[in-house]
Amino acid sequence: MAAFSQITADLQGQLKRDLAQIMLLLRRNPALGYARIVEIGKGVGRKYDMNLVVNFPKEGRINEYDMYGRRDLSMIIDYERKRFPIDRDVIKSRAREIFGDSVKIQDAYMYEDKEGVRVYTEGWKIDILPHSLHVWTVFDERVTALCDWLLDEVYAVKA
Repeated sequence: MAAFSQITADLQGQLKRDLAQIMLLLRRNPALGYARIVEIGKGVGRKYDMNLVVNFPKEGRINEYDMYGRRDLSMIIDYERKRFPIDRDVIKSRAREIFGDSVKIQDAYMYEDKEGVRVYTEGWKIDILPHSLHVWTVFDERVTALCDWLLDEVYAVKA
């Protein structure tokens, strides 16, 4: 199994195992519930030598339990890395192969000798940075295909 698929399956499994506790904590004290989710993400991330953050960018999403680990995820792989190990155009080309013309693809975060790529539509985005990957959408087949490729070929994450 490719790295992104493996990591997200692991995360989903851990969150599901602790879902009753998370739900109880969220009812009693939302901050403690969120802290438990963050703790689970960090635990899974450590297994893959990364910081894994489960995000809830929109109000109410924390109560959509069946979506935990299936959208809105940040993977911080190497804080020090400012440049991709491959040409940025290869990343953009791969995104275009997977998504076709259904997305916009542009250079992003191009300052202080840094680089990045943003793949997006009106409703979602994926920020691809040399040090991290931020997926702000549901992990459908195409999103997963791109993220699997990125973790395997660009970030060299071993799952």
